Amino acid sequence: MTIVPPPAKVLVTGANGYIAIWVVRLLLEQGYSVRGTVRSAGKGEYLTEYFGKLGFGDKLEIVVVEDITKEGAFDQAVQGVDAIEHTASPFITSLVNLSDFVDPAVRGTVGVLQSAIKHAPNVKRIVITSSCGAVMAPPPQPTIFSETDWNTSSQMDIDKNGVNADPLSKYRVSKTLAEKAAWEFYEKHKGSIGWELVVINPPFVFGPPIQEITGGPESLNTSLKPFYDILVGDGPKTEKLLSTSNSWVDVRDTALSHILAIQKEAAAGERIIVCGGAYLWQEWFDAANTIQPYPLPNHPPAKGMPGITAPYVIQYNTAKADKLLGIRYKTKAETIRDTLEIFAAKGW
Repeated sequence: MTIVPPPAKVLVTGANGYIAIWVVRLLLEQGYSVRGTVRSAGKGEYLTEYFGKLGFGDKLEIVVVEDITKEGAFDQAVQGVDAIEHTASPFITSLVNLSDFVDPAVRGTVGVLQSAIKHAPNVKRIVITSSCGAVMAPPPQPTIFSETDWNTSSQMDIDKNGVNADPLSKYRVSKTLAEKAAWEFYEKHKGSIGWELVVINPPFVFGPPIQEITGGPESLNTSLKPFYDILVGDGPKTEKLLSTSNSWVDVRDTALSHILAIQKEAAAGERIIVCGGAYLWQEWFDAANTIQPYPLPNHPPAKGMPGITAPYVIQYNTAKADKLLGIRYKTKAETIRDTLEIFAAKGW
């Protein structure tokens, strides 16, 4: 098992994404050089400007990969790097066809592994961003999931309802198929390759966005938009909403797990759930009301229904991540404070 310490060169696919840009930032801050892929030159301009202002301009290289589903899409991008962080995959619930989710997820994932075998002899570790959507679908009763679990029920939704299936089911199926394809590829070639695979599975990802946002709150990424709509927006704070539960992780902890995955020997060959804990939406309102001074003076925090209780329906056993990575997860108060400060800076 070989680790990849700085000043190694790391490829980050989909580098302009919500999680990926934090991966890039943490890599640069720790002394790595980064090559980031984007779908167009225009999407790379923001990254060049953003990281140039932070003093990392000479450590960041941007390359364009227009279509990650094409054969050999990453052949040039992987050349000369020591590790790969593959984050590129859509999480856009407005998509309709299952293929719009599955093709980029599966073909992009397998494609980067194929390119690594053919054109990246120096690569020692490949980290893939999967999702807890590949671990579970919402259960009928409270459940604690672990890395041994796989989502099977979302495929049943697809089989039954086709294009009318829940968009989240389509997303979860795409992540499940992509991750399974990655593990199958790895097991098939493990005896002849020089790199090790690590898969990171986060639940809902919240936290401060530093990626380019070209519009208002409506243009936030899929996981963060409901965070804004519920906590800052004017929608009704019903008991049903406030008692709805799920699990979450801060985007910075998600990014850090990707860095630690190339730095820790024991992470090699592992599927790792990274999760900051479970939540009720009411708990986010409670956390917001502890912030002094509150970052959004024009949108004072709603109280919700303090004291409301409900069982956590979805929880995750994070013992493996605790042992292998040792992350100290951000608290709800830290996450919401830092996120709202970004919203405030944008005048929202």
